[in-house]
Amino acid sequence: MLSLSSVEIDAPADLVWDVFTDVEHWPEWTASVTRLTGLDGPQIAVGRRFQIKQPRMPKLVWTVTEVVPGASWTWVQHSPGGVTSARHRISTVGGNATLVRQELEQRGILGSLVGVLMRQMTQRYLALEAQGLKARSEGLWKLRGSNA
Repeated sequence: MLSLSSVEIDAPADLVWDVFTDVEHWPEWTASVTRLTGLDGPQIAVGRRFQIKQPRMPKLVWTVTEVVPGASWTWVQHSPGGVTSARHRISTVGGNATLVRQELEQRGILGSLVGVLMRQMTQRYLALEAQGLKARSEGLWKLRGSNA
């Protein structure tokens, strides 16, 4: 089961990257995450683990499997009978505009079933994350511009 989300943000890609990869601060700008803790440190890096608590879900541990600095990262969560991977991509679309895409894929016997049963909630959480990231990044960009 694959869930997708994208949002265009009126802020430069480097600023969006900094906000998006500062994952321990996600609870400040998205209602889809109540707590996010780096178990091996706060920075996104291959092999680092992050414990995430979301509303209506148990705490889950995600492990970063791939990072392309300034462009994308992927983390994976393993559960009995399933694997969930989430890929986060950032690209410049012109001037100071940035496109952010998120892809969440649930695989495995139970993972696929859970994906179907949780599809609406997953899409809602992805939308909350996209809108929160947009609001935080654009707000910081405006502040940065007004201080220049």
